[in-house]
Amino acid sequence: MSFSIVFPGQGSQAIGMMSELAANYSIVRQCFERASDVLGTDLWKMTQEGPLEALSQTENTQPALLTAGVAAWKVWLQNGGTAPSMMAGHSLGEYTALVCAGAMSFADGVALVRDRGRYMQEAVPAGEGGMAAIIGLEDKQVIAVCDKLTEAGDLVQAVNFNAPGQVVIAGTASGIEKAAQAMKDAGAKRALPLPVSIPAHSSLMSPASERLAERLADVDVSVPSIPVLHNCNVSVAKSPAEVKANLVTQLDSPVRWVESVQTMHRQGVSLFIESGPGRVLGGMVKRIVREADAGCIEKPEAVEALLAATA
Repeated sequence: MSFSIVFPGQGSQAIGMMSELAANYSIVRQCFERASDVLGTDLWKMTQEGPLEALSQTENTQPALLTAGVAAWKVWLQNGGTAPSMMAGHSLGEYTALVCAGAMSFADGVALVRDRGRYMQEAVPAGEGGMAAIIGLEDKQVIAVCDKLTEAGDLVQAVNFNAPGQVVIAGTASGIEKAAQAMKDAGAKRALPLPVSIPAHSSLMSPASERLAERLADVDVSVPSIPVLHNCNVSVAKSPAEVKANLVTQLDSPVRWVESVQTMHRQGVSLFIESGPGRVLGGMVKRIVREADAGCIEKPEAVEALLAATA
């Protein structure tokens, strides 16, 4: 069976995440201890005890989720799991995929995404930006509403194409507020403001992209040993320079997740395994490709079932 391993982005974090895997596999705690050494903070304690406000700070969320995704991947390998035909990650998850595919070291990845999170938070002052999930409109309808609002002076853009009928928008706080009503007027079933103040993947992230480009100059990157499909162009990078360029572009460009899943499926992938906490990506996959199967390396019993399915 051809399968892909995919890695979640922000929004999948939760207090107590990875606790069941950690209770059964010591490699999980070892990964968090290594990350804590890099960051100078007890990342495991934060994920298990909170407070949630601390874990939800972007510069903490990103290394926590990267570490969780890598830990789940280590559990997979430790139990005899084979390498997938492809990897991909949603936004932040792309960094986790690159670490697991050997494109950068774990220590470099953890430090890099902490800084990425900080650059994102500092690009737009808290309260001045926002995001919202739009449910029940076609992509072109969402884009049209965003374009109209942007032309009127409130920057709003479609930034995450997550599944058919599910698009996330980002922009100025006032723009998001106006967009929510405009989307409902256009026929959206729901327009849900997300609990973030960072307009991720919008052009408002351009200052963060510039800082990220400078930061990446100091990171040793190689071509992944497993093909990693990038968010920004739905392609596999052929050189270290291209990997870095894609990561910079990704920060202020839309996440093309629907196309990514469709591309992997066309290339023969029939099972998508989520590595890390939550089942957000599995739900998206099933809406994008109904005949595909999805699983998650989150609980010991799920690991056993997925190992059997891919043997």
